[in-house]
Amino acid sequence: MNANPNLNALEVGFDIPARPGMSEAEIQTPCLILDLDALERNIRRMGDYARNHGMRLRVHGKMHKSVDVAKLQERLGGATGICCQKVSEAEVFARGGIRDILVSNQVRDPAKIDRLARLPKLGARTIVCIDDLANVAELSAAAQRHGVTLECLVEIDCGAGRCGVTTAAEVVALARAVKAAPRLRFTGIQAYQGAMQHLELYADRKAKLDLAIAQVKEAVAALKAAGIACELVTGGGTGSYYFESASGVYNELQCGSYAFMDADYGRILDSDGRRIDQGEWENALFILTSVMSHVKPGRAICDAGLKAQSVDSGLPVVFGRSDVKYVKCSDEHGVIEDPEGRLRVNDRLRLVPGHCDPTCNVHDWYVGVRGGRVEVLWPVSARGKAY
Repeated sequence: MNANPNLNALEVGFDIPARPGMSEAEIQTPCLILDLDALERNIRRMGDYARNHGMRLRVHGKMHKSVDVAKLQERLGGATGICCQKVSEAEVFARGGIRDILVSNQVRDPAKIDRLARLPKLGARTIVCIDDLANVAELSAAAQRHGVTLECLVEIDCGAGRCGVTTAAEVVALARAVKAAPRLRFTGIQAYQGAMQHLELYADRKAKLDLAIAQVKEAVAALKAAGIACELVTGGGTGSYYFESASGVYNELQCGSYAFMDADYGRILDSDGRRIDQGEWENALFILTSVMSHVKPGRAICDAGLKAQSVDSGLPVVFGRSDVKYVKCSDEHGVIEDPEGRLRVNDRLRLVPGHCDPTCNVHDWYVGVRGGRVEVLWPVSARGKAY
């Protein structure tokens, strides 16, 4: 599927980095490329896992910000919905045809609440997280104004230390308020333990999740005792989905980075002590970069600097090579150690970004490559939608 049918009217190197049919060597750099074979294998693998464990899979759109990738996750991986973090993201996915959207965050600004309440008119089931009684009245007023139904999840702070309530009594109180509010529907619990996703050791991640699961079980039991049905208990990420699946209380996963796999996630270890990017998942997303200077011995300069990536989770890793190393970057340049002098000007390298989410957000396009040829060009549909 190609989300832009008018690519031939665009200029390579100005509007777009490549056209379908080009060789990888012709792609303008720096840009994001997707190994379509690896991407499809990742998507199928997570889909199979969720299905085999009786779990719904609500993929995280904030990771790729792409309607095309989301639809691929629906088609190949059986994704039943998507998470967004901002109303503007949700609007992009709703207009792109995604029909089950969770804004896995709080929405408090009046203008944003009003926009949220318009999403069901686009045909999208719309769910939002709450952690404050005052927000219930705000959402209800907007839903009544637009004649729609908004669904609510009570968010539990199960270790991330950000939004969310911390006691079962607060969960029940919020659920009761939602049930009593016109045009709102209580749907369940949001319980995502984000703080532990990148802990290196499997045992350390499990210990954090054990605490979160106990907290969620207490809340679900309290809702049941109050006679309140809980349709969804949703959470889980690339570093923890197997724990939520085995919990007996979660019934929906919210995984994101598994599809692309970045360097920071890749270093964490599975139950057998192996890096998860060396068996569990494959690197499918890369920053394609070119060597632009090599006048200094042992040091090559590439064209992928800070403006082509986020380095909040560390520098990128040169994919498939141990003889060279990306060691430093400035706005427009990356410094690559090349002690044996093997690189030449215009050589291409694939970089695995340290953190895929904010890296994707600084690019306009994904170039999908298969067998060394450009197959598709997909826009980063929700790029910059941070409000």
